[in-house]
Amino acid sequence: MRFWCSQAWIHGRWQSQALLQCDDQGLWSHIDTGVPADQAGDAVQLGPVLPGLVNAHSHAFQRAMVGVGDRIDPSAPADDFWSWRERMYRVAHSVGPEELETIATWLYAELLACGFTQVCEFHYIHRDPAGQVYRDPHDLSWALVRAAERTGMGLTLLPTLYMRQGFGQTDLLPAQCRFASDPQFVMDSRQAIRRHASQCGRSALLQAGVALHSLRAVPANAVREIAQAANDGPIHIHVAEQPLEVAQCQQHLGSRPVQWLIDQVGIGPAWHLVHATHIEAAELEALARSGAQVVLCPSTEADLGDGLWPLARALELAVPWSLGTDSHVGRHWADELRLLEYGQRLHRQARNIAARHAQHPSSAAALFEVALHAGSRASGLPLAGIAVGQRADLQELEVDHPTLAGLPVASLLDASVFSSPAVRPRRVWVAGRCVHTDWEGLAAGWRDLLGRLWPGERAAGSASSATS
Repeated sequence: MRFWCSQAWIHGRWQSQALLQCDDQGLWSHIDTGVPADQAGDAVQLGPVLPGLVNAHSHAFQRAMVGVGDRIDPSAPADDFWSWRERMYRVAHSVGPEELETIATWLYAELLACGFTQVCEFHYIHRDPAGQVYRDPHDLSWALVRAAERTGMGLTLLPTLYMRQGFGQTDLLPAQCRFASDPQFVMDSRQAIRRHASQCGRSALLQAGVALHSLRAVPANAVREIAQAANDGPIHIHVAEQPLEVAQCQQHLGSRPVQWLIDQVGIGPAWHLVHATHIEAAELEALARSGAQVVLCPSTEADLGDGLWPLARALELAVPWSLGTDSHVGRHWADELRLLEYGQRLHRQARNIAARHAQHPSSAAALFEVALHAGSRASGLPLAGIAVGQRADLQELEVDHPTLAGLPVASLLDASVFSSPAVRPRRVWVAGRCVHTDWEGLAAGWRDLLGRLWPGERAAGSASSATS
């Protein structure tokens, strides 16, 4: 397959008249620039294109909560991460393999429509609602695999270790019984997914790593066991998301969570620390030396009141970070990057924080490039942009959209990030194939599912919700 693009984002800048060729495995095999359109032969003609991005942190089932979690209970003493978690448990207990496949299919179609072409699924619902193992222990993993296959989304599945309710505990809460697992289970799950990808010829699209839910949910000996057993692929972990978690970690492990991982586990390039919001300067410097990465989820971190990542210092230290949408209150990469930068501007009362601290003329480009390359590592697949050997993923910009109309080419990425509304790509390509979504076909199942999950609330647009 060959593509001719009026402009293509290659090696961190726009390059004109790009002729791109991908091989039978869906990888870029040849790239030329400065090729006139009349010399492109039978190549597919495209406008300006960006590479697809990796969504490095997803809990697909939480998509079913979006829009129903922002009303308060006046009698509750507080509304924070911990109260939100109780509502999340309700959804987790209502989702079986069929429901999870429906949710993930809808979500992955949405993410593709916004230019995400690979998603890292931090997957910790393993058992049935009674806490029993399914006949096939990986039933819920296969539901996610089917959703990815149905939509055309690339998937890095991260079976997640979850062993206890918190620091100093040895058991799980009743609401957490579906999450129960041990190191052998997650390693077996990883192997089953990798074997399926190889047997089905989907290794370019389907990968598996592992995840540790958090230091509060995984004992120290199990963290070390996974670190030794799974270091040939990505290892993800929630860490330092909330101040209470940091305080409890100091109390029980004698160290702040990021510092403990560096000192006691010796984390390196395979590791991806999700959030790491409450990280001190010395930890950040040690993290930079370790080669480990961070995964940032700006819309979820804002929604849950997690706090702000120290972006400016991280850029100065060249700490890599990828981008995720986590609970999916936001699902467009441009919205996430905008929120990441704007949070810093509000905090520092200054503009173009990313550009200044990355020593780059464009904040949008500085942010996009870090997310692009770090996302490739987070996924365990070659997804680092339009370059030979990388997967042939593209998002074609809709230059006639009001947000972009009339702008010079040099400003297209800046406007895509810092002008609203966010522009959905005109077309998206994954491993050299154009993605098509039957939204009408998906909508009935999605509406039915939400009606069952939230039975006391009528669906908007339904006849029963109309008022005279």
